[in-house]
Amino acid sequence: MSLATKMLFRPDSQIYTGNMLTLKYIQDNQEEVIERLKIKHFDAEKIIAQIVEADNERRATQSVVDQRQNELNTLSKSIGQLFKSGRTDEATEARSKTAGLKDEIRSLNAKLSESEKKIQELLVQVPNVPHPTVPEGKGEEDNEVVNSGGEVPALENALPHWELATKYDLIDFELGTKITGAGFPVYKGWGAKLQRALINFFLDEATAAGYKEVLPPLLVNEDSGFGTGQLPDKEGQMYYVGADNLYLIPTAEVPVTNIFRDVVLDEKDLPVKQCAYSACFRREAGSWGSHVRGLNRLHQFDKVEIVQVASPDNSYEVLDQMLVHVQSLVEKLELPWRILKLCGGDISFTSALTYDFEVYSAAQKRWLEVSSVSNFESYQANRLKLRFRKTGEKKTQLAHTLNGSALALPRIVAAILENNQTPGGIRVPKVLIPFMGTDLIK
Repeated sequence: MSLATKMLFRPDSQIYTGNMLTLKYIQDNQEEVIERLKIKHFDAEKIIAQIVEADNERRATQSVVDQRQNELNTLSKSIGQLFKSGRTDEATEARSKTAGLKDEIRSLNAKLSESEKKIQELLVQVPNVPHPTVPEGKGEEDNEVVNSGGEVPALENALPHWELATKYDLIDFELGTKITGAGFPVYKGWGAKLQRALINFFLDEATAAGYKEVLPPLLVNEDSGFGTGQLPDKEGQMYYVGADNLYLIPTAEVPVTNIFRDVVLDEKDLPVKQCAYSACFRREAGSWGSHVRGLNRLHQFDKVEIVQVASPDNSYEVLDQMLVHVQSLVEKLELPWRILKLCGGDISFTSALTYDFEVYSAAQKRWLEVSSVSNFESYQANRLKLRFRKTGEKKTQLAHTLNGSALALPRIVAAILENNQTPGGIRVPKVLIPFMGTDLIK
């Protein structure tokens, strides 16, 4: 069954339009936020209480500031009139009081700034609340398989991709280690051409689906990292360029989504659809074993990303469309695939709902993740100050942001090499032949 006819994201009762994890939302829905974050195994009770307490303190201080400012305004207006009427002593006394009020207001504003800073420091520690359909679970073993397709090839004595890479001189892992370190492979000959073919194929497919291609920077500043939620949550996973206070991107999602930071869009322009190819850099903790060998886990890899900015009214319809798009890619590459809905223990800090795509590796005899497609609802938009204005209305509201890998290359390459090996060479999927100029890597 295709995703076009199987709506994975819908709760039974009605279309879910999501929440806004703003200070106001937390104030108005404390118990709901605490309860729903338990799905992510996040104990929010203490931090929510701290946020509410800090906000109450801020409100009380603001109230005093407003009162003192009104007193100051009234006194300031009276001073000139008192001097004109010859009441010099009263005017001098009023002037003295204004000086005292100014000092008090200055002190109160400093206290107000501290309260606001504390609130922001607490807010960024609270994850996005999960969509009501996110299943409970502790880790990846509890994710739900919601759809699958393709045929697993029956191969005898199949070689893993790292052996095929050596046999056909496609990828040199040792040379990459010599030049940089582990996790930075060198692609050669047909291996390099296969990379380029996949990038072009993915970009062409995205463009045909209505995505506008952009080529973003590979380095971002702190504001960009904060806007999409990588900072401060994933700071340890990002490569940092200290001299310039910049970060190498872990995914094109970061610079592409930040195109819309501090932007107000018109409803008629939604959804905004953009795609980008980029190299990606991740300082993920290494481990040993075949599950991370070869292309299974890298510190630098290539990926094509799709990003959408949508209205809260239909962002889950947009999510479904993105799932259909990614499904079409793995089907055209003739790979066995399946889709998993991530459980509360495996979904990311910033996501409300995420689906992972996996393809089957015939030689390794296991499933390899190649894409995550997520709806962040208004969580990123709140940090980005990304808003839109409905037609005919003056007031603005937060947009919803979504993104997905379409696709990440390393494990796609691994599956293509392993699943298509023959005694005469490695068969090239039909959709890649125009880009490769051959149907067989010999």
